[in-house]
Amino acid sequence: MAETVVLSKILNVREKEKNEAQKAYHQAMDFFEKVANQLYLLLKKKEAAEESYETYIHTTTSLDRIREQLAYIERLNNQIMRLQQDVQKARSEMETKQLKLTDAHVEVKKFEKIIELRKQSEEEIFKKAEKMSMDEISIQQYLSHKNR
Repeated sequence: MAETVVLSKILNVREKEKNEAQKAYHQAMDFFEKVANQLYLLLKKKEAAEESYETYIHTTTSLDRIREQLAYIERLNNQIMRLQQDVQKARSEMETKQLKLTDAHVEVKKFEKIIELRKQSEEEIFKKAEKMSMDEISIQQYLSHKNR
């Protein structure tokens, strides 16, 4: 019985670790979504800027306006490249946190299974002892009845 109590304490520690891993994973996932959303919005801006550029080229627009649009598109490209790196880092971090969460979950399940098996074993031992005790009582009653 003492072993089960110790294992239960270890299980509580593992569950706490799992909850912390889950919290870290959700934070990493939220950060990834935030950065990915920024990238998406930037790509939408670039797409709109390129459409404007195409319109300027096909209509009579000043050369300065076309140059400004090209420079704007180039700045957007640079921002997109930096943000893509940030998205990759955030994705990698999120995946790492997910692996840690999975490992923590597996550890909790292991201890739950061990505790369950130990309790079953203790229960079987208790039933066996109870059966032996009942057998001993029956034998004693039989012998005392026989001696009369």
